[in-house]
Amino acid sequence: MRIFVADHPLVAHKLTALRDERTDSPTFRQLADELVTLLAYEATRDVRTEPFTVRTPVAEATGVKLATPKPLVVPILRAGLGMLEGMMRLLPTAEVGFLGMVRDENTLTASTYAQRLPDDLSGRQCYVLDPMLATGGTLGAAANFLIERGADHITAICLLAAPEGVARLEQDLADTSVPVTVVTAAMDERLNEKGYIVPGLGDAGDRLYGVVD
Repeated sequence: MRIFVADHPLVAHKLTALRDERTDSPTFRQLADELVTLLAYEATRDVRTEPFTVRTPVAEATGVKLATPKPLVVPILRAGLGMLEGMMRLLPTAEVGFLGMVRDENTLTASTYAQRLPDDLSGRQCYVLDPMLATGGTLGAAANFLIERGADHITAICLLAAPEGVARLEQDLADTSVPVTVVTAAMDERLNEKGYIVPGLGDAGDRLYGVVD
C-alpha cells in the first residue's frame, strides 16, 4: 500500500479553511469540492491510457485517451458525495458507483447497508472517495468489497488521514496483491477516544450537510 500526502500551498490553504470551525456548510462544500479536484490531479497519475491519434489544423498528432474499461469512481455515502463533483470535474468520462457504509460507534467496525456497483469489476481501476481515513475500518471494508468483485487497482482520495487508520488499512489489506494507494491532503496527529481525527476538522458529513438526527 502506498500513501501520498499532497504537498502544495493551495492544498494547505484550502485545508486550513476546512478545519476552521467557523466555516459554514455552503463554504465547506465549495472548499471540499476544490480540494478534491487538486487531490484528484495527483490520484490519477496512474490512470490507464491508450494511444490515440487526432488531426490538428496542421498535421496528425499521436496522444492518448482513457483506456477501457472506464475508471469507476465510488463515493462512500454519505460524506463521500461531497467529493464527487470535484472528482468528476477532472475525470468526467468515468462511471460512478455508490457504496453505503456505516460505522458502529462502539466497535468502530464498518458494515455495508447499500451498494450500486457492477457485479464484475474485473480490470477496473476504482477511485474511492471518503473524506476521513480515521479508524480505517470503513475504507478497508470498502476496498475489500471492490477487490472481491474483481477490481485490480484502487486509489482512495481522503481529505485527512490518521496514522491509526493507515495502520488498520495496511492490516486489512495485508492478504491482497491488488495495488492500493491513498492520496490525502494531510496526515494528522492521532485519533481521540471517540475515533475522531485530531486536530481534524470534525465530522465531515455533518459539516458538509448539517446534522441529521
